[in-house]
Amino acid sequence: MDAMDTGILLETGTNELEILEFHIDSDRGSQDEPERHSFGVNVAKVMEVIESPRLEVQPGASHPSFRGLIPLRSHILPVIDLAVWLGINKSPAPRDNVIVTEFSKSVTGFVVSGVTGIHRVGWPEVIPPDGYLPKTGIQAIIGLVERDGHFIQLLDLETIIADLSPDELDFSAPPKVLAPREIKAVVADDSATIRLMIQKTLERSGIAPTVVGNGQEALGILRELAARAQAEARPVSDFIDVLISDIEMPLMDGFSLTKHLKLDPRLKDVPVILYSSIITDELRHKGESVGATMQIAKPDLERLPEIAVELAAASDAKRSAANV
Repeated sequence: MDAMDTGILLETGTNELEILEFHIDSDRGSQDEPERHSFGVNVAKVMEVIESPRLEVQPGASHPSFRGLIPLRSHILPVIDLAVWLGINKSPAPRDNVIVTEFSKSVTGFVVSGVTGIHRVGWPEVIPPDGYLPKTGIQAIIGLVERDGHFIQLLDLETIIADLSPDELDFSAPPKVLAPREIKAVVADDSATIRLMIQKTLERSGIAPTVVGNGQEALGILRELAARAQAEARPVSDFIDVLISDIEMPLMDGFSLTKHLKLDPRLKDVPVILYSSIITDELRHKGESVGATMQIAKPDLERLPEIAVELAAASDAKRSAANV
């Protein structure tokens, strides 16, 4: 099954996404009917779904969810048992599926009980997980979508990969750039892991981030800053230098956030950096169409301080030239 071939085109700024729903069956249910846990991932991150080969627990593995390596055309990909990572006792099945994903310059397989289907949903339909899920494991759930009388839990795959590769969050190296002045940034990302990484990366370079969990929150803060600037008869650049946003978020995605920003005459000159796990030509075109200044892939997030400093310097120079 090729999950990318859906025939659905999502227009820029419509605040929609497609999710692949899958399930993990738990042995906590009845003997005849296992308990079903429904999850979802963004279709854009899915290469395909294959039948799982026979996989065994790997003795001495760095994480108990690691099930080994499998060949898939030109790739040799690690396979992760999602049930083990999520702490679910999966009921035995004749044959599981492996969801093959590609994002952040890596290809990974995730073992699940089965695939249910593909849904097109609006980001406003995605309910933030706070208050709905127990605190244990909540860092891997970015939201919930109700479909056909049950909730689909949207997984933050970046958090899972980061947990399996903790060395990637090493902040011991000195920062590559230092801001010549305090640069004020608003950062929007639904992943707690990515928010922490970006916050630490920016702060180490002398950039002051205000960090929120979705585009709707970010837009509210930006409008408050614009209103404050207006009330004090000061330029909005005194309060905000750059917006840094993930593209995929609940309530409001990065494209819609940028579109709203550029339609507001008070905020239209604020530079915008958008990022995603994968920046395809199609995504880059969408970002350009809503007015994004720069777009990068998540593996390149370490470049954020450098890009933010460059954009702030360009804005400073533009204002200085206008005042001559």
